[in-house]
Amino acid sequence: MRLTKLGHACVRLEHDGSTLVIDPGGFSEHDAAQGADAVAVTHEHPDHLDLERLRVAAKSRPGLRIHTHSGVARQLDELRELGAEIHEVSQGDAVRMAGFDVHVYGERHAVIHPDLPVIDNIGFRVSAGGATVFHPGDALTVPQDPVDTLLLPIQAPWSKVSEVIDYVRAVRPESAIAVHDGLLNETGAGVYAKNFGVTLSSVDYSRLLPGETREL
Repeated sequence: MRLTKLGHACVRLEHDGSTLVIDPGGFSEHDAAQGADAVAVTHEHPDHLDLERLRVAAKSRPGLRIHTHSGVARQLDELRELGAEIHEVSQGDAVRMAGFDVHVYGERHAVIHPDLPVIDNIGFRVSAGGATVFHPGDALTVPQDPVDTLLLPIQAPWSKVSEVIDYVRAVRPESAIAVHDGLLNETGAGVYAKNFGVTLSSVDYSRLLPGETREL
């Protein structure tokens, strides 16, 4: 399985000619979802869900399949008119997305502040070619099944570094790749990497720049 980082929280996964894109939001490349066979969306925040990027993808790929929870699905009616198939998924589901086996974990977004509403959020554990990768969206969900590669949200309004470190320790992946890093400059990203290097020495941590790939 090949992973390509497409900016902030968006990744493209490829295996045996099939392509799955997760969270093509407003901070990702404009063509992030174009050419995908399937798209998975964790939640409705604009850095994870951008309707224009999905319109482009739906127009370029008739029958594009979009998998998300019911709250997001209700916002995608216009994509159905473009021929896209909208599939609702939730915690505990095991589904096939293009050429990938996917298990769905999680239900709620992490709390930003008690004064702000908590929305729905799901994570996707993707398996193909003997590798597994987990994208939690905006939550620190620990999946019940083992994870080889954790897509780690390293910086967000709802997290602090100690929670991120404890999250990696709870998931126990072999490797962690940074996501949700679109608000960090290179200095900030370096500070995070230094902290992870000290506290997560048993995990292969890395941060990919937009367009960089990794074979999983």
